[in-house]
Amino acid sequence: MISRLSTPLKLLIGLLAALAFVGQAEAQLFETKATQAYMIDAETGTVLFSKEPDKAMAPASLAKLMTMEVVFNAIKSGRYKLDDTFAVSENAWRTGGAASRASTMFAAVKSQIRIEDLIQGVTVQLANDGCIVLAEGMAGSEANFALQMTERAREIGLEKSTFVNSTGLPAPGQTTTVRELATLGLHIWRTYPEFYRYYSLPEFNWNKILQRNRNPLITMDIGADGMAAGFTEGEGFAIVGSVNREGRRLFAAMAGLASDRERSEEARKLLDWGMRSFEKSEIFTANEPVGEAQVFGGTKSHVALVAQKPISLFLPMTNRERLVARIVYDGPVAAPIAKGTPIGSLKVWIGDTLSQETPLYAAESIEVGSLQSRALDAVKELAVGWLR
Repeated sequence: MISRLSTPLKLLIGLLAALAFVGQAEAQLFETKATQAYMIDAETGTVLFSKEPDKAMAPASLAKLMTMEVVFNAIKSGRYKLDDTFAVSENAWRTGGAASRASTMFAAVKSQIRIEDLIQGVTVQLANDGCIVLAEGMAGSEANFALQMTERAREIGLEKSTFVNSTGLPAPGQTTTVRELATLGLHIWRTYPEFYRYYSLPEFNWNKILQRNRNPLITMDIGADGMAAGFTEGEGFAIVGSVNREGRRLFAAMAGLASDRERSEEARKLLDWGMRSFEKSEIFTANEPVGEAQVFGGTKSHVALVAQKPISLFLPMTNRERLVARIVYDGPVAAPIAKGTPIGSLKVWIGDTLSQETPLYAAESIEVGSLQSRALDAVKELAVGWLR
């Protein structure tokens, strides 16, 4: 039952006083033309905006973020070096090269190209030929590499993203979501800082052809330094963007936009709003009591709940009446309880978006109570438990 998962109101009084939270979620604080959108703060993981975040979509060129994750992981693990080279097959040239009339780095067929140059071709120019050369060189075939992409996606927590090729070119069964794309972008930035820098390069010259970065946000004066844009017939324009400004970094993924111009403008507006409309607040320090959970059959009737790390949020500067905080646990919690036992979580909503969820743990150990106290708890549970 849902009521069983919500902390009694008296346990929230201190939190309500500190944050001026109320009990009902309301509408979004921002409106966008994108059919799907998701934005998170990189430092705290706070979700600042969410609209249809789990609706399936074709990744288009945004699949290349997963291609690069697999490549970066292989280099970081020591299996490959940036100076290693791969051959450009005829398949890579025909499918993704100049002959394809799509995004390409103009790799010459049968030439040998350094992995670092291929990385730049993909991160800056979204080069299909660069993706295929990397896939064939690392896995023998693009199909086999795509299986590795999906396997790696599951390893890093992307449960819905499935890849059929390395380029994002239309293919049955290839799917992702804006939540997982933004999460993937954040993962790449956190895990591979030495490689993330390639996404911010303004241009790349290969085969005597200079091309500008295909991410439209890079040329805007908003602090953008990544990541990629895409288009799928029937689903529209999409983008994953990151902004780093004044010590803060945001990641946003958007899809379902009508044109490249609308994509650029809507992404710019969302990221700028995220930067201007929130302020960081540390609401609890590590091991500071956040609330309590009811205990059944113990020497105490309640156990204090704490987080193992400080709880920080980016809170909206206006409309704070739309914030909701609840301590959620399945209770009452049966004794004995060891200190540090996971009990529940602190969930915070901004409007109707679940913004952040922080695990909470028992602040102390509680032993099993006397037979008389356990019998009294049983009577209380029979009397009022159905009301939860």
